[in-house]
Order: sequence, then C-alpha cells, then structure tokens
Amino acid sequence: MSSRPSKRPHGSGSGRSRRTTQQSVSQLIDSLNTHRVNTLTELRRIERVAADSSEEDQLAFQGPMTSAWTYYVTSNNLLSELRGLTRNYPFSSEMLDDAKWRVSNDPDSNRSWNYAWLVLIKIQDDALVDIYAEAESVKPEMWDGRVPEPEEAQQLAACFVWEWKEALDQMLRHWETPPTTTGY
Repeated sequence: MSSRPSKRPHGSGSGRSRRTTQQSVSQLIDSLNTHRVNTLTELRRIERVAADSSEEDQLAFQGPMTSAWTYYVTSNNLLSELRGLTRNYPFSSEMLDDAKWRVSNDPDSNRSWNYAWLVLIKIQDDALVDIYAEAESVKPEMWDGRVPEPEEAQQLAACFVWEWKEALDQMLRHWETPPTTTGY
C-alpha cells in the first residue's frame, strides 16, 4: 500500500474536505466582519481566496468583503499604510479625503466593490498627487513660516510627487487586474 495521497478529481472530495473548506470560508468571513484583517496585503489575500472559491462561497464573501474594504479606508488604515510608505514626505490626508469625496460623488464608483481601489485609482486618474504636492509645497509651515521662492516650492513639490506616486504605484500593484465586474 502506498503512503502517497490519492489524487481525486477537483470537486469529488469527501464531505470532510467540503466541511473544512466551509469552515475556512466561515473563518475568513468572520475575520472580515470583525475587522481582524486590516492591511491591504491581507485583504487582497482573502479577496483572491474569494475569487477562487465556489459560486456559493463567492456570494457569501461579497458583503463582508465590500464592508471590509470600506472599513479599511474609513478607519484610516489605508492612510496609515500610505504614510508608512512615505516617511520623508508624509502622504496627504487632505488628498485622501478629497479622493474619498470624489469617489462618493462619482456615478462610476459602482464599477467596483473595492473602496480602497476606487480611492487609489481616483487619486491617480484625477492627478491629485500633482495638485496636492503643489499646494503642500507652498505652505509657510513647510518653510519655517516664510513664503518660499517659486523654485524652492517647485523643488519640494517634486519631492512630494516622487514619493507619493511611488507609494500609490506600490499599493496599486496589489491588483493584477482592476477589481471590477469587467476587469477594466
């Protein structure tokens, strides 16, 4: 008798493996509902599990996954992660708030269940990094209370742009394809 596990065609597993799958799906959904998962990487991991699960499980994941993404953004976890990536020039909370407002007022925002992705894409598509970097760079508090020379402000804005866009790109790399019903 061989000690190798038998290979069964997908879907013809025992009732035990189906119960195990159901239990792990239930545990993942519970972790979403209780907000124990609060990083982009972990939410993406669960999102991939949900996408690869049965149609029934995908339906079970739908509401909790949508709520978890919304909580991730509104509880400032998204801002915290972005600021962790922008230590030299902290990511603008005003820019993030503007992007959230723009998403909530965008009729196309229903194209995805993923609020974090919608907000990040809105920052990118509406060129908010450039707008907010310029606004931030001329604030007197950035210059010890004095008004900066135009060249100084321009140089500082370029630093903000570089670091913020790097962080934005890094966050958006978590999605190979957009989390939309069409994939675009």
